[in-house]
Amino acid sequence: MKNYTSVLRHNPLFSGLDENEIDKILPCLSASKISKSDGEYIFREGDTIDHVGVILQGEVLVVYDDIWGHRNILSKLTVGDLFGETFAVARNVPLNVGVVAIKDVDILLLNVGKILTTCSNSCETHNLMIRNLLGVLARKNLAFNEKLMHISKRTTREKLLSYLSAESIRKHSRSFDIMYNRQQLADYLGVERAAMSVELSKLQKEGLIKYEKCHFELNGMD
Repeated sequence: MKNYTSVLRHNPLFSGLDENEIDKILPCLSASKISKSDGEYIFREGDTIDHVGVILQGEVLVVYDDIWGHRNILSKLTVGDLFGETFAVARNVPLNVGVVAIKDVDILLLNVGKILTTCSNSCETHNLMIRNLLGVLARKNLAFNEKLMHISKRTTREKLLSYLSAESIRKHSRSFDIMYNRQQLADYLGVERAAMSVELSKLQKEGLIKYEKCHFELNGMD
């Protein structure tokens, strides 16, 4: 795991730990690395899991696919991000979402039970990781609430403006890049891609936004 220690240092679960502490704690957490190709699932809806995953390389989507093939994207995760923690902590609760690779990925799996159970050799480290895990769960809950705020808007236009405004505030700039391509953004907001593209064009013609691919600039509203 030495090659990925620098990635783990930037993961919130390992916040406050140096590289030596990370190397020491990984065997205690039954850490194991898996690799998946683009389009392969790491976790599927209906799985029960007792591990959390850390993305060491690549990108994944957390998705809900209904039986008719319609996809809703809950989030897009990249290098250093953590996933699966809510279901792993809940234990024996089947996933109602899937986690799928959108690039070739390397994933580090960590046994959540061993994170939550302190050991005599490094109890202070475990205590810190438990606090970090609680922080991760809280931030994920806030992100979910933000998504609900966007998709609760009545129209595609309102959903777009809500999302773009939140991204601008998060980036502290009216000029910013978003993480989603067009289809992913439509799936995230729960709208049809064609309708969304029409609204984006209207917003640009009205002078409210400028965009090119994943880059957006927001202008003031009269």
